[in-house]
Amino acid sequence: QFPFGRRLPCDIYWHGVSFHDNDIFSGQVNKFPGMTEMVRKITLSRAVRTMQDLFPLEYNFYPRSWILPEEFPLFVAEVRMMKDSDPSWKPTFIVKPDGGCQGDGIYLIKDPSDIRLTGSIQSRPAVVQEYICKPLLVDKLKFDIRLYVLLKSLEPLEIYIAKDGLSRFCTEPYQEPTLKNLHQVFMHLTNYSLNIHSENFIHSDNVNTGSKRTFSSILCRLSSRGADVKKLWSDIISLVIKTVIALTPELKVYYQSDIPAGKPGPTCFQILGFDILLMKNLKPMLLEVNANPSMRIEHEQELSPGVFENVPSPVDEEVKVAVIRDTLRLVDPQKKKRKDVQIILPKPFERRQHIESCKNKVNLRYSYVMCYRCQTSEHVSEANEELPGAGLADRPEYDSTRSPEAGLPSLCLKQVFPKYAKQFNYLRLVDRVAALFIRFLGVKGTTKLGPTGFRTFIRNCKLSNSNFSMASVDILYIDITRRWNSMGIDHKESGMCLQAFVEAFFCLAQKKYKSLPLHEQVASLINFCEYHLAALDEKRLVCGRG
Repeated sequence: QFPFGRRLPCDIYWHGVSFHDNDIFSGQVNKFPGMTEMVRKITLSRAVRTMQDLFPLEYNFYPRSWILPEEFPLFVAEVRMMKDSDPSWKPTFIVKPDGGCQGDGIYLIKDPSDIRLTGSIQSRPAVVQEYICKPLLVDKLKFDIRLYVLLKSLEPLEIYIAKDGLSRFCTEPYQEPTLKNLHQVFMHLTNYSLNIHSENFIHSDNVNTGSKRTFSSILCRLSSRGADVKKLWSDIISLVIKTVIALTPELKVYYQSDIPAGKPGPTCFQILGFDILLMKNLKPMLLEVNANPSMRIEHEQELSPGVFENVPSPVDEEVKVAVIRDTLRLVDPQKKKRKDVQIILPKPFERRQHIESCKNKVNLRYSYVMCYRCQTSEHVSEANEELPGAGLADRPEYDSTRSPEAGLPSLCLKQVFPKYAKQFNYLRLVDRVAALFIRFLGVKGTTKLGPTGFRTFIRNCKLSNSNFSMASVDILYIDITRRWNSMGIDHKESGMCLQAFVEAFFCLAQKKYKSLPLHEQVASLINFCEYHLAALDEKRLVCGRG
């Protein structure tokens, strides 16, 4: 740990919460700029809603959502309209504070009038969603799935999914929501941080039982009942890829702001936690995405009143150690250079013994970092620390002909993109809109488009004509920008944010291609703009040669 910074460059920087260094000029950082902001509940809901407007069927894995307080009148009106059209519809809604985590501030309601609008919702915006009333139950309990996803690269897009995850259970038997049981959080909310305080919470001593289990143990159980587990995995992979595609446009804007093209800077990767709920029919639904999923592999156990001890959690260890280990294997910049080091992974029991032996050398919570460095069958001496392979060839267990990873398990992280890119590239329309937005930002390091940049975009793409004058362009810019800024979207800079530009772009597409569905309108306008910009670039290139 270097709490006050470090002068010497590193291969990999591992930040605790978010990307926050301006003086890293090389190596790799385990956080993307802007990721924490992008997966907040409101921003995620907006990003997915944009994709739902374009591709409603492909993005039906996210519950219908409204943003409070700005969309409260719309929420009331839509619920009233749906009830009028179907009097038997008796919905339940779940209210989630925008910046909340670990179940903080979440509550259930049956009617819009039950929302606590006084004070808190104004100072703490929230998302209200349709509550999924018919979840899949195991042992009569509701549960969710925490899957770990590695975003290894943004450009080109590279996504990996861990082959196993965690299943986190409620601690009271599930009943569909009624006015009498809405407040019973141990029945309705799967958050580990809430249920651990229930007297019914069971700390597991294996991966198949208790209030936290491996996802693979649930899949085995479903498979034994005849469920199509392969289709379930395919649906989950599709959900993850589509969600990342929804997030990448704005992430690219943040990225070019913090790490401008052409300047020295690090590359980024990040482990994300996807929280997914299975419906009774095995359809996966996205609950939220966590930018900083907990990587703890122990839990607190109360020995006596007020006295706690950290106890290893076999379930967390089984899943999380593999995710961290294989993330480091995938991003390891020295992987190709090290041909003479054999790494032997100790079994979980041996690893726990190793932790005990390391206690005098490092703090317990960092012992796995040390284990990763000394996973050979013997400790490398301090004298040889700078030469990882020193002395290994003399050991009986070392075989110089074997690959450096010969002793490691196969990767627990499975590449899903670009592996399945052909199936999903048609969804990346907003990515192409973001590329246009970034092109016309002008000043490096900014995230908002000024009026001059917007006018230049219109001119260069030849979008103005007798029916759409430059005066109309200015009015469109002012109206949309003013509305987005009134929503409290980042007042540090003035100008048009990406979401506002996307709305303006959709508006232009609908004006120009009136008879087509929205996604075809947008695709047609993108092609039109890219054609004229390519012609302009070619003309400039010819002039430059001349």
